Amino acid sequence: MNLRNFVIGMLSTLMAWGQTASGPVQIRAYYHNPIKPFAELFVADAGGAIQPLKLVAEGLSAPQITAPVNGNIVLYTQQNVDSKKPAESLAASVALPADMKRVVLIILPAATDGAKPPYRMVVMNDSPTSFKKGESRALNLTTADIAVEAGEHKLPVKTGQITTLPAVSKKDEFNMAQTNFYYKEKEVWVPFVERQLQYVDTTRRIFLVYLTPGSTQPFVTTIVDNATVAPPDANP
Repeated sequence: MNLRNFVIGMLSTLMAWGQTASGPVQIRAYYHNPIKPFAELFVADAGGAIQPLKLVAEGLSAPQITAPVNGNIVLYTQQNVDSKKPAESLAASVALPADMKRVVLIILPAATDGAKPPYRMVVMNDSPTSFKKGESRALNLTTADIAVEAGEHKLPVKTGQITTLPAVSKKDEFNMAQTNFYYKEKEVWVPFVERQLQYVDTTRRIFLVYLTPGSTQPFVTTIVDNATVAPPDANP
């Protein structure tokens, strides 16, 4: 069975039975597409009802509870999903690691125009014991060799992988620290972003390194998570 048929089977099971293979999961989401920055997406709640995904223009969405299907988080392109043609409403699907009950979803357009499903997702552990306040994460969405320097930390950011940046302690009296990103050109590391950022123990950051069509060097989008958000009632 190929991936497309596997996903179709999962959706058919959801529509037919309204049940999932694992317990409810709390999600927060960020949609990243510099070319088309807005998307209307939907997700099943803990009871199987399709609800709008509460995306916001900047930052992470408010927490929502979803019920994974056979261990996958599934998004839809519309609220009214046809049980006879579920693939037509499939926006994206991603496997959920068994130990994760709170996640951040980074939603991206598919790698090619016209692809089905039209979106893809990257899952980050959003547990406060895994992603602690004061820490950062960096995700390299390019094929280039990338590195990040934040305070005392100098780390590679490998293609398609999530790099953990520990809390920064090398900072000034205003909690500011130099934060630089580099790409490798032949044998030389070239800086493409150089910033002074404030690092405090109440804030988390997610850095997304990406390219746009025709660009000659990468860019960095920074998602700042510093709000205390009350979880929904069904939070696992």
